[in-house]
Amino acid sequence: MTRLFLIFFLLTGITFISSRASVSKNNHQEKTHKEIVSDSSIVYQSEDLIIKKLTNHIYKHISFLDTDDFGKVSCNGMLVVNENKAIVFDTPTDNKSSLELINFITHNLKSEIIAIIPTHFHGDCVGGIREFEEHNIQAYAASQTIELLKKNGQKFSKPIKEFDNNLVLNIGNKKVYAEYFGEGHTKDNIIGYFLEDKAIFGGCLIKEVGAGKGYLGDANTNEWSETVQKVKLKYPDAQIVIPGHGKLGGTELFDYTIELFEVK
Repeated sequence: MTRLFLIFFLLTGITFISSRASVSKNNHQEKTHKEIVSDSSIVYQSEDLIIKKLTNHIYKHISFLDTDDFGKVSCNGMLVVNENKAIVFDTPTDNKSSLELINFITHNLKSEIIAIIPTHFHGDCVGGIREFEEHNIQAYAASQTIELLKKNGQKFSKPIKEFDNNLVLNIGNKKVYAEYFGEGHTKDNIIGYFLEDKAIFGGCLIKEVGAGKGYLGDANTNEWSETVQKVKLKYPDAQIVIPGHGKLGGTELFDYTIELFEVK
């Protein structure tokens, strides 16, 4: 009798522990799901594109790229809006998601896109360039980016406006800057800056905190850290720093990237 009672007690205890573990797991999953769904910064979301509003002027667009080495990768770009004018840094990864972004800016934000600026020559920056061209949106690119795009067989139906190391564009009564600081992820990588909100789009030159080194096929790892040091030196009070992939932050992204690629 005592033995039967002991067996019953053990079985009951195991069932109770298993149930608690299952509830705990389900609660965690539910919490995670709620955290994703309740991101109040998301103003647009589809299977191919997510748009987050960061300030009254700055939006982050996220699209997705299937890669052989890293699987499905989320790719960031920055949108600056002021006085019903808009400038986009990096196209979404393909024409379909680029059309969604163009439609959102045009219809939801009631703004005219006056420029698309790729931050380097890789596909996660120019994958949707054709859609922007078909909408007669002017593209601007660094001379090195244009050279590398042509070298890699990229063709354009409309002329791209070329700049060397710096570009300044008026967007209503404000200005948007594109600047080259040196080699890193690629030899042509530039950053975008909007002074009003102290917002920087670092593109793939800047890594999210905790990220690995990523694709290095066109990188200059010897100069990468020094290049980011120059960005940090010029913009030490940046408040919004958007990397090419992953979560945004502040100047801690500069520090992390500098340390990640520091030559020792």
